[in-house]
Amino acid sequence: MTEPKQTALLTVSSHEVREATVTKLTLSNISDFVGRELGVSDWMTVDQSRINQFAECTGDHQWIHVDVDRAKRESPFRGPVAHGYLMLSLIAPLAMEIGVVPTDAAAGFNYGLDKVRFPAPVKAGARVRLRVVLMGVEPKDAGQLVIKMRNTLEIEGSDKPALVAETLALLVPGKAAGSGAAR
Repeated sequence: MTEPKQTALLTVSSHEVREATVTKLTLSNISDFVGRELGVSDWMTVDQSRINQFAECTGDHQWIHVDVDRAKRESPFRGPVAHGYLMLSLIAPLAMEIGVVPTDAAAGFNYGLDKVRFPAPVKAGARVRLRVVLMGVEPKDAGQLVIKMRNTLEIEGSDKPALVAETLALLVPGKAAGSGAAR
């Protein structure tokens, strides 16, 4: 089966825009992709600044994340590592980069998590990318769908991923998709 593809300009940061090929998902064809990889994001650097900003937002100032000198001296990782929940928070923007929300959906909402594991730490300065596999599609009322995805956040140069998470998203059809989009 040939996958419909579309080319999109993606804003990676306020200074960088790149072109990526993403699978063209629709509410009517998404079930065809169950068990298949939806895509892989570009690499993203997890620098100390991002780690510090996350600590400020959450109040998690544990030394292993934010005290560079102490982490170099005392951490088994010989430097600071990113918060696990920071890595979890990267799923949404990297999944959007891949194009996991169908083009005819009005919106895609976080619906929950079934399972999350953090097999390996992400050292400050490391690069990560997201790999997404569609695990299931469950029709709901009014043409809505709940999709389940396996998200693997890979660390460049590491055999172990930073995280593996089974996420759920609620897809709401746009007006053009109508309520008959889910089968």
